[in-house]
Amino acid sequence: MSGKASDKQSGKTGRLKRAILAFGVVGCAVLAGAANTMPDGRPTPSGQPVPRWLSLKSSKVFARQGPGLDYPILWQYRVSNLPVQVVAETEGWRKICDPEGAVAWVHRSVVSSGRSLLNLADEEIAIHAGRSATSPVRARLSARSLVSLSECVDQWCEVRVRRLRGWVPQTAVFGAQEQPLCDANRPAGAGRGRL
Repeated sequence: MSGKASDKQSGKTGRLKRAILAFGVVGCAVLAGAANTMPDGRPTPSGQPVPRWLSLKSSKVFARQGPGLDYPILWQYRVSNLPVQVVAETEGWRKICDPEGAVAWVHRSVVSSGRSLLNLADEEIAIHAGRSATSPVRARLSARSLVSLSECVDQWCEVRVRRLRGWVPQTAVFGAQEQPLCDANRPAGAGRGRL
């Protein structure tokens, strides 16, 4: 085979390899995005999974009846870092489930991916040194108190309070559940009380 023919053949092979690689990358991106769907099967506008956990950025967040400023304000959240579960979303709005089981819409600018947990119980929760109920107790999380979340592993969540780090059972706190807590089809405004 002549040098020119060999160069043409290797050029075609190189282009074919690049095309296959590009197709593979696009295919992987499509498959990765396919896992991030809303309950009705549509892809999420943010590309993030639903349900997922976020926290409120400030102590003044308006809960609305629908995804837009023209919808009535239902109530105001007054707890910064309150964990909320996103159960549906639009491009700019998140439909959330709060600790009292209420459903409302909030703007995406008022939520953060920083995670926190809430002790909903009337009694303290022990913060352990390790992922075991038999490990030493380092501190106690007061009733109705918030704590920063690092990660959850094997049904235990690592929390941070100032310089202290420790572990609490995942089932003992609000903000670490993996299943949806509210029905995404439930209308906003449905739920118990207000925080």
